[in-house]
Amino acid sequence: FVSLLFSAIIVYRLPWTWKCSKLLMKFIHAGLNTIAMILAIISMVAVFEFHNAKSIPNMYSLHSWIGLTAVIFYSLQLLLGFAVFLLPFAPVHLRVVLMPIHVYSGLTIFATVIATALMGITEKLIFSLKNPAYSASPPEATLVNCLGLLLVLFGSLILWMASRPHWKRPPAENTKILPPIAATPEGTEVESTMINSSNADKSDLRINTEAAREQNSKFDEAGQRSTM
Repeated sequence: FVSLLFSAIIVYRLPWTWKCSKLLMKFIHAGLNTIAMILAIISMVAVFEFHNAKSIPNMYSLHSWIGLTAVIFYSLQLLLGFAVFLLPFAPVHLRVVLMPIHVYSGLTIFATVIATALMGITEKLIFSLKNPAYSASPPEATLVNCLGLLLVLFGSLILWMASRPHWKRPPAENTKILPPIAATPEGTEVESTMINSSNADKSDLRINTEAAREQNSKFDEAGQRSTM
C-alpha cells in the first residue's frame, strides 16, 4: 500500500514523465491508486476474517482505528479523483478549486498510512516477541525498528518532493524552456532593436518638444505684436 501510494504521488513529479501527455499520466495515476485500493480492501477483509477465526476482538487498537479511517478517506479521495479530474464532465473552475484539496488530502492520507504501518509493526512486535520480550531489544526488534526509521525517512522524502515547486510538472505551454535573450544572436538582435527603438522614441520626443517650444514662442510674438 505504501509503495503504490508513493508511485501514484510521485508519478507527476519525475522530470522524465513530463514528456508524456497529461491524459496518459492521469490514467497511470488513477490506475496505481485503483490497484492500491483493491489491495487495501482485500487486506481489510483478510484481517477481519483472521480475527474472527481466532476469536480476536476487532477494531480495538489505535492502529485499526487509524487504518480504517485511512482506507475510508482513501476511497473517497479515489472517487473524487475519478469524478472530477479523470472524467471530462466537471467544469474547469471546479477542478481549479478542488485541486489543492485533492493534493493536500492525498499527502495527508499517505502520511496517515505511514503512521498506521509504524503502529502496526510495533503492535506485532509486542504481541509476537515473548522470550525474549520486545523490551529486551532482541535482534528482531532492532531489525523492525530500523525498518520503521526507514519508513519515516522514506515518507519524509516523498512529502518533500511533493511539496517543492521545482518538482511540479510544468504547464504544457512551459515545457520548452526558452533561452535567455542575450544567449543567441536573435536575442541580441531583439535587444538591440528594443534599445534602438527606445532611443528613436526619445529623439522623437525631444524633436516634438523643441517644435512645440518654437511654436509657442511664435504665438507669443504674434500676441505681443497684435497687442502693440
